Amino acid sequence: MLDEILAKLDKMSPEQLTKLEKAANQVMPNQVWYPHPENKPQCQAYYSKADITLFGGSPGGGKTGLLLGTALTAHKRGLIVRKQFTDLEGVVDNLAGMLKSDKGIVRGNRPKYKGDNGQVIYFQGMGTSGDIDTGKQGNAFDFIGIDEGAQLAENDVRLLIGWNRTTDENQRCRIIIASNPPTSPVGDWLGTFFAPWFDPKHEKPAKFGELRWFYFDDDGKSVETEHKEPFELNGKKYYPQSRTYVFSAVENNPYIDSEEYKKNLQTLPEPFRTQLLSGNFLAARKDQDYQVIPTSWVIAAFERWEENQAKSLSPMTCIGADCAGGGTDNAVIAPLHQFRFSELIKFKTIKDEYGSQTAAEIIKIRRHNAVVTLDMGGGFGSGTFIILKDNIGLENIVSYRGGSGPTARTQDGKLQFSNARTQAYWQFREALNPDQDGGSQVELPRDARLLAGLTAPTFEIRGVKIHAETKEDVKDKLNYSPDEADAVVMCWFGRRIDYVMHNALKNFSYQMKGQASSLPRKMVDKYAERRVL
Repeated sequence: MLDEILAKLDKMSPEQLTKLEKAANQVMPNQVWYPHPENKPQCQAYYSKADITLFGGSPGGGKTGLLLGTALTAHKRGLIVRKQFTDLEGVVDNLAGMLKSDKGIVRGNRPKYKGDNGQVIYFQGMGTSGDIDTGKQGNAFDFIGIDEGAQLAENDVRLLIGWNRTTDENQRCRIIIASNPPTSPVGDWLGTFFAPWFDPKHEKPAKFGELRWFYFDDDGKSVETEHKEPFELNGKKYYPQSRTYVFSAVENNPYIDSEEYKKNLQTLPEPFRTQLLSGNFLAARKDQDYQVIPTSWVIAAFERWEENQAKSLSPMTCIGADCAGGGTDNAVIAPLHQFRFSELIKFKTIKDEYGSQTAAEIIKIRRHNAVVTLDMGGGFGSGTFIILKDNIGLENIVSYRGGSGPTARTQDGKLQFSNARTQAYWQFREALNPDQDGGSQVELPRDARLLAGLTAPTFEIRGVKIHAETKEDVKDKLNYSPDEADAVVMCWFGRRIDYVMHNALKNFSYQMKGQASSLPRKMVDKYAERRVL
């Protein structure tokens, strides 16, 4: 039905559309807002049946208007969210413009709108570190509108999805994310979350407005499914949600002079100009000044991984494990097969007080006597370390502490590192460098959070030392912990400093089998001491 309406609108002349608008005003004189007939993408998004709609892609397409209008005309309890609380003032002003008065609007620290019929719309800023007003936690909202969604981290949006519900069986629930393409690592998740619309290599690309269904598996990963109704998998019931993407540009907005608006956009530097004019969420965003690892190098590693997916894996050489102490952060395990990383393994560690869950996961996947690089920063890895020591031996563990002293210099030998974390990230930068002899061989599984984590840190040079941003600073920037990136980087770090020695010892042990059952204890102890950094 909606496709038929849009098709008819496409065939109408400007005069016919103006006449239709006047007729709509006569039919709905009390309707404070409705999607403009000339703004076909806005109509498509408003009438879409999707549970989660991404709307926009280019400035000037009527994104904020859609959020406010939808909340006003189709829902009872709405929540409009922006990254910064200070950005809400303009959104509330837009609402007052729609209503043609301030009646029912409460401004100040906790702005909201209350209609005569009991309808309410709350306005919320997410805060500088992903915090949200705890007074709204657990509250139900049948509509959640997220303005400039690329400024929010995926975890923030996933939290909001959990609030989208109602006890009124006649009231529909939905979420609309209004956004331009991301200009920083924070919003990279959108390209994966809406992969059927953005990923050129997706096996079944989706059209604008087409519905696709997804569910979150036990590891919290978003999985596309053919199921449209609740289904059971491995004894657990899942409830798919539908998603869609509707592209809108300034040309679709009848209230804006599109030529003048586009003229202003064309003054922007690249890649912002291309991103905002084309709505390409996967366009290469501009790297930060002094970014440790260039974005294009990581994307090239993703592409190598996909190109070589059919090839058999080399023996496993190292495992990187970023431990977690419960809470919202995942524990992440990154297995490495010479130059190719396997899919990252992510899981919650709510019941992992003594490290047994993480240790069990490592032991389960470990092959070929692979070295295990274990994150010991913060103390979360201590329990896992003890269990692994008893099961795989101290000689097979690299104890990684990002704040400890470095053990090397840059490849050219000219610069030192401020700590082990800086060394680990810089050495991974060197491994990804496409200009090295033979190019880079590192292969990485495509992962939005891995991309964001690897490309978020910046550096500065003080004297002869390179200082990378701390993990805490990166976490504030992303609004979540860069666990995926840390697991990969520390894995490569452990592999770089120990794999040669590890293999040498194994070969020596093999050669000595006829004379002794194992390596001399003193040699093993000396090697083990060297590995604990």
